[in-house]
Amino acid sequence: MKKDPDTRITRGTKNVFADLGFPDAETHLLKAELVTRIQGVINAQDLTQVAAAKRMGLSQPDVSRLLNGQFRDVSVERLMRLLTRLGCDVDITIRNHGKAAAPRDTIRLQAASV
Repeated sequence: MKKDPDTRITRGTKNVFADLGFPDAETHLLKAELVTRIQGVINAQDLTQVAAAKRMGLSQPDVSRLLNGQFRDVSVERLMRLLTRLGCDVDITIRNHGKAAAPRDTIRLQAASV
């Protein structure tokens, strides 16, 4: 097999959105991770998209679009709220780089009691 001299392999970073040159790549990655968690919760609870939509206050087509990667216009805050509607607590920890988090460094969004 003849090797193509123009073929180059470039090692990417941990953020595919940055590798592809997306503006605000960190936010895209965060949203993708939150949507992955939403999908995981839906699967773990064995919910249909219709049932998940009802719990999250969305339509089934909106859930389908979200799970198919169309979440550019959805805010990080809204994704976190969707997780709480699915019964998850979401913690946000703010601390100095390299330092251990203290209890006061964490903000908690709690799932509503059903």
